[in-house]
Amino acid sequence: MAAAEAYNVTHRFGNLTAVDNVSFSIGEGELFGFIGPDGSGKTTLFRIAATLVIPSDGRMTLFGLDTVRDYKELRNHIGYMPGRFSLYQDLTVQENLDFYATIFGTTIKENYHLIEPIYKQIEPFRKRLAGKLSGGMKQKLALSCALIHKPKILILDEPTTGVDAVSRTEFWEMLSGLKAEGITIIVSTPYMDEALRCDRIALIQSGKIMGIDTPDNIRKSYTKRLYAVRHPEKYKLLLALRSLPLALSCEPFGDSVHITLPEGTRPDDIISILNTAGLPDASITEIIAGIEDVFLELMKRES
Repeated sequence: MAAAEAYNVTHRFGNLTAVDNVSFSIGEGELFGFIGPDGSGKTTLFRIAATLVIPSDGRMTLFGLDTVRDYKELRNHIGYMPGRFSLYQDLTVQENLDFYATIFGTTIKENYHLIEPIYKQIEPFRKRLAGKLSGGMKQKLALSCALIHKPKILILDEPTTGVDAVSRTEFWEMLSGLKAEGITIIVSTPYMDEALRCDRIALIQSGKIMGIDTPDNIRKSYTKRLYAVRHPEKYKLLLALRSLPLALSCEPFGDSVHITLPEGTRPDDIISILNTAGLPDASITEIIAGIEDVFLELMKRES
């Protein structure tokens, strides 16, 4: 049985279609990621999965149970972490955890083994108000509260946004531990390094899924030869490359500009043109496409 299945799910807010005819299947124990920009429909889709929103059309099931018809039963098996910190900021760390354990008819002691790797990092601050915690500690508290009833599935909406790099790394190590416990995890993230940690990912834009596969296969699906061009004057480099009819695509990435070229075009031709344009000492290297490159290519196909 699949952990989660969507059947032609659509959701509208007035004239706005936030989720557009989405279908997918997620296996039990899988760590599945949704990758897409703000406004792509990730949060709406997650709220449907968490039984908080009734879809306009289509249906979704978790472990064979319908998210609308069987919502009362399903909520005992779902751990949900919304994108915005939603715990009680005027309660302490301990009080928040006690409250969520009580709601689900359990105790911290009963499931402490599940949250121990996470909670022990914030336990020294258990008497501190949740509103006074740092971003990383708020994140760990929210995950502890989502886990305290031992859910079968975790739904995490951009859980590491705005969190420092060290806390992000720690958080994903915790998710790996939870996956080893057999918990199915559905997560959205704007960070491509995090997407690589997922078993499979779905690329979503404007409410539509553009592709689902493993991160490696997503990257291998890129259809053109890709090059990274570098020069100290990056903005001037970007303008020069975008003015070239030879560049089929041209996007800034970190300290370089990624371009694709027509068949038969030599990288040295680009260097020569840049020299003529007053950009000597530019370098060009063929590279393997990243998930961002594939995403941009798919967006251009759709437009």
